[in-house]
Amino acid sequence: MDFQSIFFDLDGTLTDSAPGITNAIIYARKKWGLPTGPPADYYKFIGPPMPQSFQDYWGFSRPDAERFLADYREYFMEKGLFENSVYDGIPALLQSLKDQGRRLFIATTKPTESSLRIAERFGLTPYFELISGSNPERDNTKADVIAYARDRCQVDMSSAVMVGDRRHDVEGARACGIDCIGVTYGFGSRQELEEAGAKWIADSVFSLAALLLT
Repeated sequence: MDFQSIFFDLDGTLTDSAPGITNAIIYARKKWGLPTGPPADYYKFIGPPMPQSFQDYWGFSRPDAERFLADYREYFMEKGLFENSVYDGIPALLQSLKDQGRRLFIATTKPTESSLRIAERFGLTPYFELISGSNPERDNTKADVIAYARDRCQVDMSSAVMVGDRRHDVEGARACGIDCIGVTYGFGSRQELEEAGAKWIADSVFSLAALLLT
């Protein structure tokens, strides 16, 4: 598939961010005097906008969700940010795409500041034309961060695709008029991605490369 512009999600697509995110959630729950479970209990929070997820899964009010997020960030911005690793094969894939002249972007609902720090720390920055993350000055759905990169960089969406591991990636891509490649090596299931309408599914970085480099 000859996609000239490719939007990549960050958590669960480029990096395995589970340790830092789950440790930060556990830290905040302890601070609130709430019971904690194993890290896998919190994988569902990786990817979607967190304040909404705290409301959806735990019944938090919006103000409580924002306060919990502030406590989460106490840990995450100091330690959890870098309790992270790039998936095997991702740097080689990105380099191959760059060598072919593709335009690459990160579109994530993670805050822009932390996304930039992660990309810099793990050597991802040189591959991407723009890292579009959430920003308090605008709406921050997946569609919003894709659209921001599109508008800022004047992307031709007729030859663009989104790559992500959760239904929000698929839905955000659709809202912007492009298809999505779902990846199951992250934190979403094949069922979640198929039900959301992902046009293609890749079960590994190798399978993703086979789709993008052909």
